[in-house]
Amino acid sequence: MGVIDAPDQSTDVEEHLWTDDSGEDLEGWYCIATDPWPCPAEGCGFVANHITAAHLVICWPEMDDPNLLTHAQIAKEVGRNPRVAEYQTGMGPACSYYQWIAAGRPVHGVRGGGTKAP
Repeated sequence: MGVIDAPDQSTDVEEHLWTDDSGEDLEGWYCIATDPWPCPAEGCGFVANHITAAHLVICWPEMDDPNLLTHAQIAKEVGRNPRVAEYQTGMGPACSYYQWIAAGRPVHGVRGGGTKAP
């Protein structure tokens, strides 16, 4: 009797998360703290307490960066209760907003990126 080896076609979710390997120290940069928000990837148990991309806290160098303020407004509109906070490494792994943009805006569970905010 033969064995049929069929490829798994049950998901379109990218299984490998993007990581910021720039080595940039983001301590003292600014991020957006939010109420807990589950990862959009099906079956993922990660719950974010900040605006994240691929489970990385997104950081900006200035607290009044227009892109930070735009993302805070989007978070407000969807009920995440955003607050600008100074990033500390204890908040979890992070990436620069600009590194995230340069990488194509990867988001866990969303093939090809996510938000269309500037």
